[in-house]
Amino acid sequence: MMTMNERWIIPEWPAPSNVRSIQTTRHGGCSSGAYASMNVAMHVNDDSQAVAQNRQYLRQILPNEPLWLNQVHGVDVLDATHAKPNMQADAAYTRHKQVVCVSMTADCLPVLFCDQSGTVVAAAHAGWRGLCAGVLEKTVSAMQVQTNSVMAWFGPAIGPAAFEVGGEVRQAFIQQQEAAEAAFKSKGDKWLADIYHLAQLRLNRMGVYQIYGGDYCTYHDSERFFSFRRDPVCGRMASMIWLE
Repeated sequence: MMTMNERWIIPEWPAPSNVRSIQTTRHGGCSSGAYASMNVAMHVNDDSQAVAQNRQYLRQILPNEPLWLNQVHGVDVLDATHAKPNMQADAAYTRHKQVVCVSMTADCLPVLFCDQSGTVVAAAHAGWRGLCAGVLEKTVSAMQVQTNSVMAWFGPAIGPAAFEVGGEVRQAFIQQQEAAEAAFKSKGDKWLADIYHLAQLRLNRMGVYQIYGGDYCTYHDSERFFSFRRDPVCGRMASMIWLE
């Protein structure tokens, strides 16, 4: 479940009280046209001054500037405490207070992590390529805590009724995990993939069972979310987490 106003979502999950998290929507910023209005990404050809202003709006409700990453659908995980902005990676973690980890998405799955003791948090960007290559597993491993103490929150991603993929994508997941077959439904010569289910299977295999969120479809909810599949020219939302 999520608590939501027009501008952002507060994840509803049983994270420790010192763990804070927030998810933006497409509302509350100053970008215009296809990027209207809360686009936080510099790499999508939006006006850079508008993006900077949008990030400044966010900064007012955060303890620090988030560690904005150069996401490449890979599996690299950075220690956000020591990383520099725009470094190439698709996940970040921290054990230090007021360091904000962030994932930018517009159909890909953003996953926020913490442990039950509130000693570490992380944010990962999981498109199908990164998910299949193990970005979530690498993120959990980087947290260096018992996997049964890890909690995960799935932010807004493309839903199972909209995420159409080819047979090679289905085969790539099934080759790694037979149970992944249940996450695909036939649609002509294509397949509909449930990225939430695929991510859950990967985490369950690691021993992570405390999983929350996964309630929305970015593709079908054009009022609230950007979607690259729906609108190839669009902004990005931000999923952020930090320790108080």
